[in-house]
Order: sequence, then C-alpha cells, then structure tokens
Amino acid sequence: MSYRHRLKTLLVAAAIAVASPMGASWAQGPIPGGTLHLAAPYGAALKSLDPHVTYNSQDLVVSKAFHRALYTWDSSNNAPALDLAELVSTSEDGKTYTYRLFDNIYFHNGRKLTSDDVIWSYTRIMDPTKGYPGSVQVSTLAGAKEYAEGKAKEISGLKKIDDRTFSMTFNDFVDPGMMFFEAITAILPREEVESGKFLTHPVGLGPFAFVDHVEGSRISGKKFDKYYKQGKPYADAVDFTISGDSSALDMAFRAGELDATVLSENAYVLYKADPELSKGLIEISELFTRHMGFNTEKPPFNDVRVRQAINYAVDRDIIIKKLLKDKAYKATGWLPATSPAFDKERQPYPYDQAKAKALLAEAGYPNGFEFTATVTDGTSSLGVLEAMMPFLKEVGITANAKVVDSNTLVDEMDQGLAAAWFRSAGTGPDPINALRCFDSRVSRPACNRSAFKDTAYDAILDEAAAERDPSKRIDLIKKADGYIFEQAPVWFNNYNKAVVATQPWIHGVDANVTEAAIIEVDSLWLDDNAPGR
Repeated sequence: MSYRHRLKTLLVAAAIAVASPMGASWAQGPIPGGTLHLAAPYGAALKSLDPHVTYNSQDLVVSKAFHRALYTWDSSNNAPALDLAELVSTSEDGKTYTYRLFDNIYFHNGRKLTSDDVIWSYTRIMDPTKGYPGSVQVSTLAGAKEYAEGKAKEISGLKKIDDRTFSMTFNDFVDPGMMFFEAITAILPREEVESGKFLTHPVGLGPFAFVDHVEGSRISGKKFDKYYKQGKPYADAVDFTISGDSSALDMAFRAGELDATVLSENAYVLYKADPELSKGLIEISELFTRHMGFNTEKPPFNDVRVRQAINYAVDRDIIIKKLLKDKAYKATGWLPATSPAFDKERQPYPYDQAKAKALLAEAGYPNGFEFTATVTDGTSSLGVLEAMMPFLKEVGITANAKVVDSNTLVDEMDQGLAAAWFRSAGTGPDPINALRCFDSRVSRPACNRSAFKDTAYDAILDEAAAERDPSKRIDLIKKADGYIFEQAPVWFNNYNKAVVATQPWIHGVDANVTEAAIIEVDSLWLDDNAPGR
C-alpha cells in the first residue's frame, strides 16, 4: 500500500472514529500495546552495545530504550530532570549533592538498583586505559582525576551512605543534571558487564529489555514489566532500523514501515512542500555544531593562521542555502544559538579570500598546500567538502576526500590519524562541558580530537567553572568560546536544524534539542491505525 493511500485511509478512519468508543479512547490517553518501529540513523552499524563506549548519535538513540542515567532530558522544559532518584539535596557550599534512589528500580536481570551500581559505573567510566567519552563528565567529581592518574584507589567525591543513598562532591559549581543525563553515563550492573556477554546481550534499567541485534540491520527489545515508571512503556516492543542511508529511511517512512525518522536536507525540502507529510514535521534547533576538525599537532594545521585562512576562504551562505537547503544556521562559535552562553553579538568569519591568501602567505604557504579530509558519504560531510573545494582552490588549497564509514571516522579521529575530518559535535546543553573538548587536559577519545593545547584557554575555563555568580560565569564562558573562535581549531560550519518526521498514528514524540533522533521511547504510544498494532 502506498503512503498516500495508507494516509487517506487513516484520515477517513480517524474521522469516523470521532463519534466512536475507539475515538474516545484516543482522546482519553495512551493505548497500550503494539511494536514501535523507529530509526537508528547516521551509520551502517552501531559502534557498540556498551553505552559507556560510544558517543555516536545512533548508539545514543538505541541506548535510550535499554538504559537509564541518573538524569534524563525533559524536552517539555528543555532541561535535565532527575530520573533514578526520588530526591536530591545540596550542601551549603553548593558542591555536594546527596541522592535518594527510588526503591522500585530493577535491572533487566531482576536485581534491584543500589548506590553501589552508581558508584561502580562512574568509577568504570574514569578508567584511564579506556578513554570512555563520559570521563569528561565524571572528571568534574572531586578525586576523579586523581583516580585516573593512579594516585587514588577510588573517587573521593563518590560516597555511599546506604543502599539507596549516595553523595557526589564536585570540584567546582556544576549542574549535575547537565553532566549525567546521557547514555555515556548510564548506570550498569557490574556482574553483567564483567560476565563477558554484555557486548552481545546488554542489560540495563530501560523500558525495554534487549531481545535481538542483527548487526548493520536492526536491534529490538521487549517491554520490561518491572520498569520503574508505572504504566510505562506503553508499547509491547521496539524495533530500530539501523541505517546511514537517508534515502532508504525516507522510503521506509513513506511505506509506513517507520513510525518516525529524522530527515536529510533533500527529504526536508520535499516533506515541507507536501500538504500531508508536512503535518507530521517537528523542527528542532539542536545543540550540535557541524565543523571540519583540524589535527593541530601536525603541519599545516598546527599554525593558527592556516586554520583562520580556511575559515575566511569559504562562502558558508551559499553552502547552507544551495546544498543544505536552509536546514542549518551559520556558526558564529562553538556554542550554538540554543546554548545558555551563546554570544549573539559575535559575527561569523566573513567570506574574504584576500584575507585568506594573506594569512596563508604569512604562515609560509604563499602557494597553498594539499590535504586530505576524512569524511562519511553524506551531504553534510562529503557533500560539504566537495562544495568547499572550489573556494579553497581559489586560495591555492587542494582538498581531497577520504570516504569511510562512521565508525572508521571515529577511530581515525581518536587515534590522531586524520589530518582533517567532518563531524557534527554535541555542544550542549552544558556550555563548559562542551568547551572542555578543547581543554589541553582532555584526551582525544574523550572529545579533544583536534589535540588543541593552550594553557591560557584552560585557565579561562577553570575560572568559569569556579565562578558562582551566574552572570559572571556566563561572561567567562563567552570569553572562552570567543577564544576558540579566534584560534580556530576547526572550520566553523553551522548549527544543525534537525527535523523529525512522524506518522499520524504515533503519539508522544518529543523535541529533543540535545539530539532530535533520541526519542523518549517510554512515552510513545500507537493508536489503533498503526501498522505496528
């Protein structure tokens, strides 16, 4: 059945249902049952089923179904919300938070969650031999860095009070919710992780228990009957289609095989113009910054003038309008417009090829140079690089593309093998945490892929982290962001406008600015016209 024929049938059925008991049940609230069919986009395969290992967006999408962190992101209030604890109190000095866990939280293996699980999970994340991405967040705890350096046997800032109560003490004044809401800080059961089976059969606290994973194709789960949120999840099962092919996801959505999916630039234009498809669009200004990263440890990108030259050499306006179909906002720094510390007064790098040529000559490259950028095969990666090439050629720079899959891209960045690369990096919601990705003391795997090192910059961040006055703190963060903008360890491309397409039969899809594809699956429900029922 075609999408249009299916949709027409559904609209007629919905009209008839208004006066029927079935229609009344829709209006009254969620209907339990059915299987959710969702997309795990952006790549041909998941990087890992261990949520601590991967910060890839599609892995985070899937993890939301199987795992839970201390906090979650509340899209209705656009802020983090306490998730695993029933209450939290703060010390007078503002650096220690004491939590009381709910008494009805169970792992999928039937064991109840305890304070020991929280402490073990955060300690695991700080393992210096692993380079887990969540170490950036956990390192804000007192004693975390000492533990990672082998100077302590435990993280002093983590204290167990009893089986349900624990405290976290931080080095500076932070909002723990901003630090501990993503799957990279999920709470895991130690016995399952160390069993040797976890990488193929993950066990978590999420609304769905793992059932099956066909690598590069799909991953599924079934409703966890002991899930701690009463009445949730509404659906009996969830099935994710794993794909980095936006055209394939578009076709699946149009065929009614997906309940929701994120849209590419080209699909966005078509859906926007369609009188029916446009009704199900959710447009979101995400906390992500698209960029071309530079390896600042190696020539020519170890010279700030070369990095600045590339920022001057390219006309971003044309790329955003013609290639990205206006599904983007021009970047004026690392922090996006939805960040609490966004500097709305700062102007983007202007398109000025004369300035670019002058900077290249000063840096010792009057005739330009040649480099290779590692990219994935997509509009926002390979497509943007190809659009840049003529502009770069005008100032003497020859850019080549090395096309790889998303996992290989991450590996090359983490190992310092890529000279340059294209990436969409999470730049929120906590601005200091986002800016730590250029902190000299942060490793490549943790997020400092450019290997940027500048002690003056580190000092600005430290001063901001130690400042209790909110307005002064924001000013210091803006200063740090401006410093990075000037030093240009990346080519600042754009802030992402994400668009989620939803079918008329799915309800409860939220607008998550931290990553539009990460949907709060325990709140989704399907009405009686859904193919998944």
